[in-house]
Formats: sequence, C-alpha cells, structure tokens
Amino acid sequence: MNWKPLSLVLLFAGLALPAGDPPGFHFWPASELRGFSKSLAPKINDQKIATQQLATVGNYLFLMAHREGPGQAEWHGKQADIMVVETGEATLIYGGSLVNGKTTQPNEMRAASISGGLRKRLGPGDVVTIPVRTPHQLIVEPGKEFTYLTVKVTE
Repeated sequence: MNWKPLSLVLLFAGLALPAGDPPGFHFWPASELRGFSKSLAPKINDQKIATQQLATVGNYLFLMAHREGPGQAEWHGKQADIMVVETGEATLIYGGSLVNGKTTQPNEMRAASISGGLRKRLGPGDVVTIPVRTPHQLIVEPGKEFTYLTVKVTE
C-alpha cells in the first residue's frame, strides 16, 4: 500500500479541523448583555448599583453594571472607560472637577458631584469613551434603570 497519498489526506484533514477560539477571544450575544438588567437588579447595593465582572484579558477588564439611581462621581488615574449602553437611559456628567474628591484607593477618587462638567444623555446602543483622569458621573432619574457594559482599559 502506498502511504504517501493517505498521509497527505490525513495531514490536510487535520489542518481543516477548527482550532477553537484563540486566547483572549470572548463573545457575548446581545440578548445575554440585555438580560443583565434582570439578573443584576436583585443584587443592587445601597449605592443603587450592581456589577458583574465578565472577563479580564491583558489590560482590559469587562464588566456589566446596572444602576437604579445616581452614582458617585469618579476619577481613574490609570484606567479609561468605554461604556456601551444596553438598556435604559442616564445622563453622563463628564469633565470639570470633583467636588471634595477623596482618594478611595491608589489612582482612584470619588466624590458626591462634579463642578463645571458637561452633560450628555445616554440611551440604548450609545457608546462613550472616558479618557484617563477625566471626572465622570452617571445620573439615573428616580424610577428609571440603566444597564451598560464597561471596558476598563489600563494604561
């Protein structure tokens, strides 16, 4: 028996097999992301927010957040935020300066509000990037909800 043709067939058949997802590849269907508004709602804390980390890949951290009230003003010294709105609506206040900001951990500050910031209304499908060292705060009106995917990118 001539093994050469059979060897070539087996070699090429092996190359045609799917190799699987490469390291760091993640896929979250839109329906799954929208579903977080229901699964996170019962986990709301006293600050009216619930979060769930989805994955960490290199310098990226993926998390879902659900809010049912205004959040604190934030400032990140080493992380940019990319937000993708899934459900609900909120007002983003950004820029300006933290009012009486307090360091909560290295490279992180929080405050009750922002002075001199700009306002942007956010709704489903909107995407916003918040650069490093930019104060930002999400305001969710009473009785409303807001669910979003955040990608934190560490410099």
